[in-house]
Amino acid sequence: MKDYKKYYSIPATPDEIYMALTNPITIELWTGEVAEMSTEPGSEFSMWEGSITGKNLEFEPGKKIVQQWYFDGQSDNSIVTIKLHADKQGTSAELRHTNIPDDDFDDLVDGWNNSYFGALTEFFEGE
Repeated sequence: MKDYKKYYSIPATPDEIYMALTNPITIELWTGEVAEMSTEPGSEFSMWEGSITGKNLEFEPGKKIVQQWYFDGQSDNSIVTIKLHADKQGTSAELRHTNIPDDDFDDLVDGWNNSYFGALTEFFEGE
C-alpha cells in the first residue's frame, strides 16, 4: 500500500472548487461524464462510469472533502482528503490519498494529475 500527497493550483475560489467537486451537475461539466454525488455523509458516489466509487465521509463547505474510495479485494480503507486553501492564483488544493494498492498506484497518480485535477484546472482556465 502507498500514500500520495500533492498540491494543485487552480484558478478559481475555494467555494467554486468545492462546488465543482460535490455537485453532480458541475462534475458532469468538467468530466464530460454523468456522476452520482451528494454532500450527505455516508452516501455513496460514482464517477467516470463507475471507475471511481466510494463513500462520502465528511464535508466542510468550501474547505474540505473526505471520501473512502473502493478498490476490489482491499480490506484497508483508502481515504481521500481534499483541503482547499485560498491563494493568489485562486485555490491551492491539497490532496492526500492513503492506502492505495501498489498495483493501482501509477494509474491513480496519472488519473489525479490528468483526468481529475488536470481536467478541473482546464475547466476553470477556459472560463
